[in-house]
Amino acid sequence: MFPPSVSTRVRNDTFNPEMGFELGRSRLVFALWQLVKISFFLTPIPWPSGIKTWLLRFFGARIGHHVYWKPRVNIHIPWKLEVGDHTWVGEEVNIINFAPVVIGAHCCLSQRSFLCSGNHDYQQPDMRYRHAPITLEDGVWIGASAFVGPGVSIGTDAVITACSLASKSLEGGWVYAGQPCQPIRKRWH
Repeated sequence: MFPPSVSTRVRNDTFNPEMGFELGRSRLVFALWQLVKISFFLTPIPWPSGIKTWLLRFFGARIGHHVYWKPRVNIHIPWKLEVGDHTWVGEEVNIINFAPVVIGAHCCLSQRSFLCSGNHDYQQPDMRYRHAPITLEDGVWIGASAFVGPGVSIGTDAVITACSLASKSLEGGWVYAGQPCQPIRKRWH
């Protein structure tokens, strides 16, 4: 058994999963997406990118031409996703898009990078949802195992180095590193 709890203002028992979250499609469509995701996206089988793009478009995603998808990519809600032309999405990329995620053209999401537009409001006792969109402008490179949080916009041609944390919007044209990200140099000399 657990010892008696300490006094806390957090009340997870008052959390309402319906408040502050709009799925945008029926639960049946979401369930069908989960089956497709397991079969074609989360699997290590290297299904052709064209098939994956077609499936995403079928479920409402806006996907450009010649987008390259590696295996084991987790896209939570395809109808809240937009990806520009010639973008690469690496192995084990996580896109948790409770709010819209827009990825520009000629971007690169490296292995295990994590885009998370969903969160909880830790300043509210009921821990209600606090989601915000993510935007990656054209030419952005998100390094391996980097994290991009809710409400972040990353400017054209920015680079977020491996294992970095982007918790606020960042200007284009810079290389950023660290937790949180700090500019370290211009991308183009």
